Amino acid sequence: MRRKIDWDRQIGRRLTLRDLHVFATVAQHGSMAKAALQLGVSQPAVSEVISGLEHALGVRLLDRSAQGVAPTIFGDALLKRSVAVFDELKQSVRDIEFLSDPTVGELRIGYTESLSTTILPKILLIFSRTYPRVSMLLDDVSAQAAQALGPGLQDRKYDCVLQRIPNELFENELNSEELFEDKLVVVAGANSKWARRRKLDLCDLVDEPWILPPIGGWYRTFVTDAFRERELAVPKAGLVAHSVGLRARLVAEGSYITTFAKSVVHLNSWHNTLKILPIDFSSRALPAGILTLKNRTLSPVVERFIATARTVSKTFIGG
Repeated sequence: MRRKIDWDRQIGRRLTLRDLHVFATVAQHGSMAKAALQLGVSQPAVSEVISGLEHALGVRLLDRSAQGVAPTIFGDALLKRSVAVFDELKQSVRDIEFLSDPTVGELRIGYTESLSTTILPKILLIFSRTYPRVSMLLDDVSAQAAQALGPGLQDRKYDCVLQRIPNELFENELNSEELFEDKLVVVAGANSKWARRRKLDLCDLVDEPWILPPIGGWYRTFVTDAFRERELAVPKAGLVAHSVGLRARLVAEGSYITTFAKSVVHLNSWHNTLKILPIDFSSRALPAGILTLKNRTLSPVVERFIATARTVSKTFIGG
């Protein structure tokens, strides 16, 4: 029979945010002693908090061993919800800061390299001029974003993530908003033998040296499907790499072929060293967009940033 927990008697009057913070710190460090050092309290004080939580909930939250401690399935459940609790509290503090001074706040943004070379700089420049006292933390999540959409959103590391959004791979836990349309194109060096060809077919390039994305992510799948749509064998990768800058230089100075978003080629200073080949590579669009976590309360500062992104995208010419 399922055990029912009495919220008012067992939890409501006994569970504190400090208790949750102590528990999360212990789980993070895998040790009562290390958690105590981090929190600046004694180890018996940490043990007392954990024991009190386990007594109140009536379940064991941590497995103890000579190597340290690790959350049980019950501990994992409590940790998962605790992350959301602390995130909402942090968001409320940010709301208060914004309401007391609308020009102050903090933004945590994940982005992919291809967007940092196209629309993102313009968004940041306009936003920073409008809200000069808002601090912005930006992380390149290109490698993670090629494996999954919106990396860092579910664990609340970022407020939003700007990346390519393949609609057929969209995840239900994320909100998606398209900023501008784009598509993948096949690119070679401006001085390569292929750059002089006015007519080309994808089948002409299958045996050429390609730079492709790593296997296992949606981006590699997207490229692979483009070949299979044409009933062609997927070329063997001469090199496997994510980096836009690295691929652009290797293609410009060597005999490699790769794919880029059309906007990336058009909007970078090195575009004259590359040539978009006359090939209809894929019938599917690959729009650029902004992702947020569904059912998460966004601070006013984040909402202002997203509004700025919308405004910029209306005048942005992607491909």
